[in-house]
Amino acid sequence: MKPVPKILLERHGELIQSEGVTVVSHIQRQVGDWVVQTLMIKDCDVPFKYKRPQRFKSLLDHKVNLIYYPSKEVVGGFEIEIMQVVRVRRY
Repeated sequence: MKPVPKILLERHGELIQSEGVTVVSHIQRQVGDWVVQTLMIKDCDVPFKYKRPQRFKSLLDHKVNLIYYPSKEVVGGFEIEIMQVVRVRRY
């Protein structure tokens, strides 16, 4: 049986996997019933976002494995690039 990340990457060609990246900022904010998590990664200027039903332990200064895809978001009339996270695991 193949590991889950390999199956995800094979089924969805637009997904990207990053292993062992360091989190330099982890913000959690409540939006309705969801907690929006925003990660900033060392040497990367694009925010990585995902939603979860409850707050998580902070990932600040931890190494993580991410599976994500590029996306765009409109903030204040400006279109910015974000990375929409599908899976995050501690390294």
